Amino acid sequence: MTIEIKVPSPGESISEVVLSNWLVDDGAYVEKDQDIAEVDSDKATLSLAAEASGIIRLKAKAGDTVEVGTVVALIETSGEKPKVVARTEEKLAESAVKSEPQKAEANQTASSPDSSEKILNISPLARKMMEAEGLSEAQLIEFLKHLRLGRKDIAYFAENKDKTASAAPQQSAEAAKSALSSWPGGRDEQRKRMTPLRKKLSERLVWVKNETAMLTTFNEVNMTPIMELRNRYKDAFKEKHGVNLGFMSFFTKAVTEALRHFPQVNAQIDGDDILTFDYVDVSIAVSGPKGLVVPVIRNAESLSLAGIELAIKELATKARDNKLTLEEMSGGTFTITNGGIFGSMLSTPIINPPQSAILGMHNIVERPIAVKGKVEIHPIMYVALSYDHRIIDGRESVGFLVKVKEMLENPLKMLYGAKDPSEILLDL
Repeated sequence: MTIEIKVPSPGESISEVVLSNWLVDDGAYVEKDQDIAEVDSDKATLSLAAEASGIIRLKAKAGDTVEVGTVVALIETSGEKPKVVARTEEKLAESAVKSEPQKAEANQTASSPDSSEKILNISPLARKMMEAEGLSEAQLIEFLKHLRLGRKDIAYFAENKDKTASAAPQQSAEAAKSALSSWPGGRDEQRKRMTPLRKKLSERLVWVKNETAMLTTFNEVNMTPIMELRNRYKDAFKEKHGVNLGFMSFFTKAVTEALRHFPQVNAQIDGDDILTFDYVDVSIAVSGPKGLVVPVIRNAESLSLAGIELAIKELATKARDNKLTLEEMSGGTFTITNGGIFGSMLSTPIINPPQSAILGMHNIVERPIAVKGKVEIHPIMYVALSYDHRIIDGRESVGFLVKVKEMLENPLKMLYGAKDPSEILLDL
């Protein structure tokens, strides 16, 4: 029996996609529900799964633009699993049974502090991102252990293992430094077709610049209270909730509370109407393998800091794995983007249409500021709010950003609707 694998519709108004990558080879044996290909649309990257087990025959090439509903592969269900594969699986099963004692001993050794694994080469930028996200080398190694390796990966390693093993110890520090800092010295050029997602993103950004009256207002935030609160409770927070306490949850909470006082910042233009919301769906800008994506945290105004951190972790993981759905990336009412993780000091973020405003976070740097008539050194972050002046006036935009600043510099205000706790006590 022959099963046709057709390109599904990623969403309304999408008639064609790009077959970006085959995950299996022509003539390979595939299992039911196994991911066999990735397709790019102007909204998301989706995976194609095998609808049955059997031998697959590819009918399209990687990089082809195909219409929705096109047959891109056939699966012969009568095809038997290759004996080589079956034999390999049997050997792996036997090996697993025999190695149980060794595994137990290895696990005990790995858990001991004296045998912690290390990653030999990490770039300074990657190291900074790890520190910002609270990630350890052990967590990255554990993640890499669960990546799926294919036949091509094993073949590449088999061909280059001797070169890798012998070259690394012999390479001098000077040679490594030269290799990192030198250009190849040639005159070659590379041309690559723009992905549908990148093409759509570029069109939307140009549309925003041309069709909106976009302005940006700035302010600075003394991050000392947030950093002290975070350092005091981050271990207990992680132990109870199973997730790191980051800065994004504080900013998201501050934004939702500030929007209660300035709902116009959470509104949108719909033709000749102004559309307002009694909820806040916060879009979080995430850099994924295929480009910038903006998954949405639904009803962020009703979530605790732990709930926000858990939602961010889930969406960021899906973004890195290209597993976000269209529903998870649509319908936001306000966007937060954090360029600080890449070292940005200041920027003017571009509005994410049809939204009317976006908050930009930046890096935290110790700077001298005046505190009660004295000069003190504090960790300062510059924040920027880009907004559509057609719907948001200067009073709302500046007032909103000031309210965000006030709550971040006095986190307890987030619990009482931006009021000081003493005002609640005195019923003021």
